[in-house]
Amino acid sequence: MTDARLADEVPSLRVRDVHYTYPDGQVALRGVNLTINRGERVALLGPNGAGKTTLVLHLNGILHSGGHTHHSGGHGRAHHGGQSGRVEVAGLAVDPTDRKTLAEIRQRVGIVFQDPDDQLFMPTVAEDVAFGPANLGLRGAELAQRVDEALAAVGMSEHRDRAPHHLSFGQRRRVAVATVLAMRPEILVLDEPSSNLDPASRRELAEILLSLPVTMLMVTHDLPYALQLCPRSVILDNGVIVADGDTRSLLADAELLARHRLELPYGFSVTAR
Repeated sequence: MTDARLADEVPSLRVRDVHYTYPDGQVALRGVNLTINRGERVALLGPNGAGKTTLVLHLNGILHSGGHTHHSGGHGRAHHGGQSGRVEVAGLAVDPTDRKTLAEIRQRVGIVFQDPDDQLFMPTVAEDVAFGPANLGLRGAELAQRVDEALAAVGMSEHRDRAPHHLSFGQRRRVAVATVLAMRPEILVLDEPSSNLDPASRRELAEILLSLPVTMLMVTHDLPYALQLCPRSVILDNGVIVADGDTRSLLADAELLARHRLELPYGFSVTAR
């Protein structure tokens, strides 16, 4: 079997029996198992307090007792609490004590936070998108290509010289996605990507996300968005994965949704295939 073929068979993400208790004793994850294959688009659904954010922060080894994360060049300190289990990104184990591997994992796991202003802090859009790859040591034509590629992927090329704070919220969210794409991640993790978007911006972002050839994990309360973008969904509740399957089938199960405090918008109905 060729190396390339083998690489295709290594999942983008493998979470094995992950438990996590915060230092204050709050149990957030109770033995989570999840595998996402290369190229899959998966929605992570669940009520507030289910453990979704805690799980996401395990994917690149950033975890803060206050739950606050930084746009990461490694500013966040890992907190251990009651933690056990194993997380692998493209076959690489996440180990907060191994700084070299952790730096590589943080390139491979691109997290787009809910508030784009957590990720945009440079004078221009292009400088924000260049920030991550430049930190990796990219320069000149190679860096310019990364920036051009990422801005084109999110339809923001013509805004490259604008100040991020002059853009609309929807445009800033697209630039935040571009800052992560410029790192060429193995997996793109989106935290509530549709929140605070008007209907047109929401649709534009969906079209962009559908066009990206990257593994995707989307944390969302927006069940129609999950249906539109992710063929597979996982429901996490009380630190446990309680359902994992075809998105349409899960959303057609009214009892399942009610049991885990998930609601479709009024008038929106889903029938199983």
